[in-house]
Amino acid sequence: MPAGVDKLGVVAAALLGLGAAAPFALYRANRIATGEARGVLDAVPTGPALGFLALLAAVAVLAALRTRPWIRLAAASLLLVAAALLVGATADHLTPPGDRYARVSPGSGFWILLFAGGLLLADAIVRLRLRPLLRVAALALTAAVLGLALHAGLWSGLSILKEYANRADVFWREATTHLLLALGSLAAAAAVGLPLGILLARAAPLRAPVLNVLNMVQTIPSIALFGMLIAPLGWVAAHVPGAAALGIRGIGTAPAFVALFLYSLLPVVANTVVGLRGVPAAAVEAARGMGMTVGQRLVAVDLPLALPVILTGIRIVLVQNIGLATVAALIGGGGFGVFVFLGIGQTAPDLILLGAVPTVLLAFAAAVVLDAAVEGASGGRP
Repeated sequence: MPAGVDKLGVVAAALLGLGAAAPFALYRANRIATGEARGVLDAVPTGPALGFLALLAAVAVLAALRTRPWIRLAAASLLLVAAALLVGATADHLTPPGDRYARVSPGSGFWILLFAGGLLLADAIVRLRLRPLLRVAALALTAAVLGLALHAGLWSGLSILKEYANRADVFWREATTHLLLALGSLAAAAAVGLPLGILLARAAPLRAPVLNVLNMVQTIPSIALFGMLIAPLGWVAAHVPGAAALGIRGIGTAPAFVALFLYSLLPVVANTVVGLRGVPAAAVEAARGMGMTVGQRLVAVDLPLALPVILTGIRIVLVQNIGLATVAALIGGGGFGVFVFLGIGQTAPDLILLGAVPTVLLAFAAAVVLDAAVEGASGGRP
């Protein structure tokens, strides 16, 4: 590998320098008090702090220079593990003995270092060209390590986990609601959107009008769409026998589910149309030459060849729905947004993080798994 400077690595090195200079932890006398910023040297004992800063300098140098991908992967992994261990130690170091009200949370420096380490890690994985199954295995291994660290109480002193400890039952109930909203609306959109996409791929006169209507739905802001559904669903609940018993109401989970379903239709339908229309004519002619019927060609030729494009649409929908489901809490739909908006109302940043962090992790995991599925379905073709 020729010596020189790596442009992306220089950006990551600059972020590492910024993260080292920014507050590594915030100390608050109670959960809503203003935080006091603490740098690395103040947030943990001097020995580990100096070792961590030396590690940051070494990783910054390795990132800025052209180095082999596996060296970058090892450096980024070591940085992320060290940052995770160190932020767990800040609670014990900063909390006065016997103080049950003090709160310690990660500062902006920790989040910047986390971003820089993630950037280096993702860059190294791309350069190593890991196979889809290896990427999913790496994700599963990371999830297992995080689970073990949580079970061992590595970060139990941090304020976000104190918020979790006070609301564990509610957390898992809202987590279930969040997943049901995101996955349920995706399943409904796939059940409706795939047949509709197949129809539009063959019926050219219908294609533009239907796609334009779905595109108009996408342009409506999420909060506005949630609000627009309150009146019609409230009318249905009041006038249609059995609707209220099925959980259909003007506010709550029903309008959130319907809104997410409507948002999901365009990516599913449009990608199905594009995927089917992109099937090579030679493959279609060969299938016809073999005497296949229209249904046989659809199942055996068209859909398998269009699958990578269709899965790309489903990936877009799932990641989008995991994020949008957070807004559902504004109309009583539940989900992780309950903690986000409760935290905003109480000026409690740790409560906001309790809803935001699992949402980000879920979206990231969904993107990795479905990216691997798309690549697996395409057989490595770009």
